[in-house]
Amino acid sequence: MTNEDSSIAISCRGVERTYGAGRDAFTAVRGVDLDVPAGSITALLGTNGAGKTSTVELIEGLAPAAAGEIRVLGLDPWRDREAVRRRTGVLLQASGFSGDLTVRETMRMQASLTSTARPIDAALDDLALLDKAETRVGQLSGGEQRRLDIACALLGDPAVLFLDEPSNGLDVESRRRVWDLVAALRDRGAAILLTTHYLDEAQRLADRIELMHAGRIERSGSPADIVADLPSTISFATSSLRSAPPLPDLGQLRVVEHRGTATIETHELQGSLGALLAWASSHDVHLDELRAETASLERAFLALTSKDSSSKDRGSSEHPDQTKEHAA
Repeated sequence: MTNEDSSIAISCRGVERTYGAGRDAFTAVRGVDLDVPAGSITALLGTNGAGKTSTVELIEGLAPAAAGEIRVLGLDPWRDREAVRRRTGVLLQASGFSGDLTVRETMRMQASLTSTARPIDAALDDLALLDKAETRVGQLSGGEQRRLDIACALLGDPAVLFLDEPSNGLDVESRRRVWDLVAALRDRGAAILLTTHYLDEAQRLADRIELMHAGRIERSGSPADIVADLPSTISFATSSLRSAPPLPDLGQLRVVEHRGTATIETHELQGSLGALLAWASSHDVHLDELRAETASLERAFLALTSKDSSSKDRGSSEHPDQTKEHAA
């Protein structure tokens, strides 16, 4: 495969990954096609065991693909791993930095691995760690250690960035700071591949979503594309219905009552909500705990997980010995 479009920083075509051999062989990644353009953020999401870890490790150059082709910045990440590594940043779920080194020493060690390292103090200041520069890593809190992981991943101002659970363990303020830094790096032209359990993080950051299940990419598109065919919901306490006349036709798909809450599913949120409010006003009904929500990425994700039972016929999508999973 030749990468004719230089704007595509990461390109996968027909990628497969197999563990074992012969009768024990197991295919964890099944014909994955994936593009991450420069200047964009792509979130790779899926159920546990979907094959995300296996896919990302191939793109990072940690193992060769059993089939298909991968290009990162026009290079093969397995055969040209050294050249690719100098232009990429990688944030793992746990970095494993020595607890005996200070924050500054850890950053210096990381800076030695790249020829384009930013000033260490500036990188630490971005993550509110400058006042911890002489503190040993082992003395940092969990959230501070996570911010150090991120500072190291961003130190080389990478052209390609792999983010695995970037805001795991962070407080709200630190989480927003990380989101801003990642978005700024994207705006400077970096290609970012994100895996996360936080669906709101994916919906907030990602230009494109790739939903993976049983080793395959099942749905692709912008966050709006992913939820386009899913219903919106209107919910309120069922106590509102106890002495009220029957609900009118609200254009809904269905009404579900569960644990004291009535939920209306509809593709016409504004019209259905307007009709519901008009009905309540005309019958003097107070709608307790009223909420209206557009279709969400969480709903799309839950629709994907409903395939779990059918996927059992095809087998689990991660090898039994490959239990580590980068993201939801």
